[in-house]
Amino acid sequence: MIPQSHPAAATHPVAVGAVKAEGYIYSRAPMLVYWEMTNACGLACRHCRASAMAERSPLELTLDEGRRLLDDITGFGRPYPHVVFTGGDPLLRPDLVELVEAATERGIGVSLAPAATGLLTVSALDRLKAAGVQNISLSIDGSTAQIHDGFRKVAGTFLRTLESARFAHEAGLPIQVNTLITDETLPDLPAIYELMKTLDIMRWSLFYLISVGRGSALKEVSPAESERLNRWLYELSRSAPFQIKTTEAMHYRRLVIRAMEAEGKTADEIAATSVGRGFGIRDGNGIMFVNHDGAVYPSGFLPVPAGNVRTSSIVDLYRSSPVFTSLRDPDQFKGRCGRCEYSRICGGSRARAFAWTGDALESDPLCPYVPAARA
Repeated sequence: MIPQSHPAAATHPVAVGAVKAEGYIYSRAPMLVYWEMTNACGLACRHCRASAMAERSPLELTLDEGRRLLDDITGFGRPYPHVVFTGGDPLLRPDLVELVEAATERGIGVSLAPAATGLLTVSALDRLKAAGVQNISLSIDGSTAQIHDGFRKVAGTFLRTLESARFAHEAGLPIQVNTLITDETLPDLPAIYELMKTLDIMRWSLFYLISVGRGSALKEVSPAESERLNRWLYELSRSAPFQIKTTEAMHYRRLVIRAMEAEGKTADEIAATSVGRGFGIRDGNGIMFVNHDGAVYPSGFLPVPAGNVRTSSIVDLYRSSPVFTSLRDPDQFKGRCGRCEYSRICGGSRARAFAWTGDALESDPLCPYVPAARA
């Protein structure tokens, strides 16, 4: 079972400014650029953000346009943002290897987020590693084939994902495993964790559902459940043989800070942890997303367009578009997020705020924390 309490984290609130939050504003460049190379995919996942289709769209960026996008990314200056080639299924792009090579030639780091289909073979991964792919992510949403395949809607996907993990090891590629968090997957998480320990992964990333795309038909966990889950994840992280990360659950940082403060860790020690290295990163602040048709968003879960790489510089859009600049200014946040002492370190899920209220600057409804009223 997931534990119901964590006494150390329940007290000892971190002092405002204990961690230098002002250092976590990514105004010059994002850390990660996600490029949805195609929205075509051989799976039909119930929670797909992209509402992926069987066939590729004629609106996809071409090979030449993709190379120009990579050229534009170098305009951020060094260190360049890391690019995640995602989809849909990027393996459906026949020019995928060429684009990975183009990124590598420009000094841009590359990760790959493929679908677990018959295209994901040892030879394909060998070619992609030779081209410059540094690691891959796979998705496991259940501890059994029945649960996982029920989300992916294609029988055999669970076993193929486990096989793909073996293929990645054979190719020498580190693996991140992504797991969806909904009210359906929550009871299965302890069993999924036990499965993770058998796969020799570098990171387990838990994606807290945002109601976009086909995921709008699923149910999020409650704020109380998310808080209990975050406490459990922190306890796991102290002994897990891999990193544990949350996506679209930035309030995990608040809980970790308070727990580490209670353990006597200094601000510098907290900032040096794997969680601390992610402080401040959220939709539009350290993150940006390029759609298959070139449209630019703060993230794949926040469908508010800032422009299009076909007509505008990705650097200018990130640095100057009001869509991005507002998200990087916690002083513009509203409600509880607006008065929270963790607003710069955490900042809440801007995507969830938008999904629930239509305003990306509103409070994240999944976080149960109630900050003290400001004088």
